[in-house]
Parts: sequence; C-alpha cells; structure tokens
Amino acid sequence: MKPRLLSALLCAALATAPAFAADSITTVPGADKITTKTLPNGLKIVVWSDHDIPNIALYNWYKVGSRNEYAGITGISHFFEHMMFNGTSKRKPGEFDRVMEANGGANNAYTSSDVTVYQDWFPRSALELIFDLEGDRMANLDFDPKVVESERGVVYSERRSSVDNSNFGSLIEQVDATAFTAHPYQIPTVGWPSDIEGWKVDDLKNYYHTYYAPNNAVMFVVGDVEPQEVFTLAEKYLGKTPAQATPRPITTKEPEQLGERRVNLVREGEAPLLVFAHHSVSGSDADMPATELLMSILADGDSSRLHQQLVEQQQLVVDIEQSLNSGFDPGLSYIYATLPPGGDLAVVEKALDAELVKIANEGATEAELNKARTQQLAGFWRGLATISGKAQALGTYEVFNGDYKKLFQAPADYEKVTVADLKRVATKLFRRENRTVGTFMPAVKKGN
Repeated sequence: MKPRLLSALLCAALATAPAFAADSITTVPGADKITTKTLPNGLKIVVWSDHDIPNIALYNWYKVGSRNEYAGITGISHFFEHMMFNGTSKRKPGEFDRVMEANGGANNAYTSSDVTVYQDWFPRSALELIFDLEGDRMANLDFDPKVVESERGVVYSERRSSVDNSNFGSLIEQVDATAFTAHPYQIPTVGWPSDIEGWKVDDLKNYYHTYYAPNNAVMFVVGDVEPQEVFTLAEKYLGKTPAQATPRPITTKEPEQLGERRVNLVREGEAPLLVFAHHSVSGSDADMPATELLMSILADGDSSRLHQQLVEQQQLVVDIEQSLNSGFDPGLSYIYATLPPGGDLAVVEKALDAELVKIANEGATEAELNKARTQQLAGFWRGLATISGKAQALGTYEVFNGDYKKLFQAPADYEKVTVADLKRVATKLFRRENRTVGTFMPAVKKGN
C-alpha cells in the first residue's frame, strides 16, 4: 500500500469560532461546473471543471474492498491495490509509475472495507496518456507468477509491520473480529495470514474480472479539463472494455449486539491501550452528521471533552482520539486511549465510561455543538479548495450516498443538527451492551 494522505487537525483557534449561518453555506461554488456521463459498458464518469491551475486529479473508485471477501481470499482487495501498478499485457511491471512520473504525474491508492481507490495527479499535458494507462490496467492486467509472488511478499510484509508487529494494529484487528459476528466488516483489510499465503492465480483472475470491471467503477476527473474531451478519451481508452456480470450483493446484516464483548491482548510493549468500539451507522444514514459532530465533541483536539477530562484534569492517559467508519453498512465508532507506562486500565475504563454515560444522560451544550460544527465545516471547505479534495468528496458522496449532488447539501445537513439530536444519538450509541472493549497490557518481562 502506498502511503495514505492524512487530514491535518484544525488549529486551536477554531475551537471558539462562531458557527456559520445556515443561509450562508447552502450553496457550494462550482456545482454548476459538474457534468456526468455513463458509457455503454456501465462506467460512470463525473467531471468537475476547475481551471485555476493547469493540473488534473483523476480518482477511479472501484466498489470493492474486504467487505466483498470471504474465508480463503481475505486481503485480496488490498493485494490488487498493489497488482494494479504491476504490469499489463502491454506494459512491464513498474512501467505505469515510470511513464506517469516522466510526464510530471504522481499516483497513490488505498483500500478500505468498502472500496479501492486509485488516485492520479498530473499536468493537463498528460491527460490522454493517463487515460491510456487507466484503460490498460482495467482491461489487460497481467498475472505473471513471479510478480504475483513478489507482491504477495510485499503484502505479507505490510501485514507484519501494520498488525503483527503493532500492538495497536493487533488490538484493532481483534476488536473488529469480535464486534462483528456475521458481517464481513470483521475481515481485516490487510487479510488473514493463511489467506495471504494461499491465494491462487485463478482466485486473482476471477476477482479481477468480477470487480475491476467498468460497471463496478466510478471515475472522477477534476481540474483543467472540459467534460467533452474527458468523455471522448474515456470512450477511446475505456469504452471498449466489456461490462461483467454484476457482483453478488452483500446482504448480511449484523445482528443487534446484546451484551458487552471484550478482547484482552497481552504481549511485549510499553504503554497500555484501551479501545471502546460501539456499533454505529452507515455513511448514508441520516444520523451520520450528528454522529460525526458527537464524536468530534468527545475526542477531536485538546479542547475536546475527553482530552480535557482524561488527559488534562485527571492525567490518566497521554492521548485520546476517535474515528468513525462511514461505509456502505453500519460500522463502528472508536475511542482510543493511550496510557502512560504502568497506567491502570481499569481506572481509565471507569473514567471513560463515566464520560460517555454523562453525555448520553445530559447531552452536549450549544457551545460544544457550535465548535464541532465549525471544525467540520472548516474541514469541508478546505477540502473543496483543492482538486484532490474535490475528487475525494465527489467520490464519497456518489459512491456511499448514491449521488454526488448530496455533497452540496452537506453544510446544511450539519447546520440542522441540534443538541437534542446529539443526546438522542449518544443515548442510542453509548450503551454498554452495544460496545466491544479492547485492552492491551504489556506482558511482564521475564525475570521481573
């Protein structure tokens, strides 16, 4: 996996900034510059013309991730994140990167439980070349056994560094596998070790032809382009790739959790870790904006509730953060606490639990809601200031919400959230029977 781009935290000044007025943010500039077309083979293309700089961002979203896997082939979506850069029947391994970089471009990719996204950034002069490259790897990926084995080793090495040799990675993997008993969100994106070792070439070819088909992708092109030239190039380089049978739908729904689950990890390490993972909502759920704001109030930045209570006042932990899944199906909301060496997990768990009970019973304040909304909106607008941010935002709303146009009502959706909504969501979310608790405790060293 190539390094992912991480969002920067907002500066502390935003904590006290006033909320945006509802009537000032409902119109997002540039919405009238977006044009779409769906090719006969099912590939949908969304173009946002932005001529501020002579550059272009092309994001190709494939609707495939570890959610589409099963026992025996777990991690295969992540494997393709690597393989799609490693040669076709027309180009040798490594040529994709070399040609792109020689023409002023760069690329990246990421895999999640739900999607695999390939990102290209390049000057306008390379537009046709990039379409040639993207069309080639969608239609003609090569499965040279030596390359497959080489990438298998790379993927396994990545698993070792991000999970096997990481206390945090190992704990989250076990929490996910425990929180989900039926839904494939229990599968780690990087895959289980025995499956990584066991993929066969036929498994890879079948997966490629099923999921890396034009009718299972949406392409977003943002920057110094005109829609018609993009559509013409798409028809030339991708339009001849045939559609495949629609992939089988994921219909499994996770049963309601009826009691707290626990994972206790003990191995070498220094700092104890605590994770609370609550079953939450899907990315398209009407309560997602309220859930995002609630989690921000709890653990975004030094002025958040949990940082102030557990780090500053009680001095029980050295760091506390949050994250929230927002995929096709209901995921998890996480709170992560890092304790100092020798810290007491039971004391921290009791203190964290008390804070969640408090916000569920009493709700948040208007000041907290305004601060969280300001942070969310500031991040939203900053993202749309770049062609990369525009491409990512378009993809998120088109793929997970079913229509890119919902991007343009997102600011109003945040403005509609009330303190009553936050209390309602907190009451539903932060039930003890709805959570999985994960702890990591450093093993006692021999001789001690």
